[in-house]
Amino acid sequence: MAFANYLSMVSIPLVILIIVANGFMEKKKTFDIFVDGAKEGIGIVVNIFPTLIGLFMAISALRVSGILDLIINAISPILNILKIPSEIMPLAILRPISRKCFYGSWNRYNEKLWSR
Repeated sequence: MAFANYLSMVSIPLVILIIVANGFMEKKKTFDIFVDGAKEGIGIVVNIFPTLIGLFMAISALRVSGILDLIINAISPILNILKIPSEIMPLAILRPISRKCFYGSWNRYNEKLWSR
């Protein structure tokens, strides 16, 4: 266990050191390449941000309006026959719509599960 803790503490600085050393050996401008990549990443975030906001709003509307609960209550007899807990159905319904919203719901589900 101590080795795993040590390895987890050293891994990220070691990866950064390897990247910088590789850039130095190949005589590349590592920092400039990093800055260019960061600029490109910001551009991607700006492009997909409106879509994410729309998905979060739509899923929040489903949750607050009660439609999600209505759907789950309608299919709960089938879920009981298949022995699928109805608590995970919001996750199963939201997963195809948006992965980010799925993980947000998963975190909420875990908090409820572990707070019992």
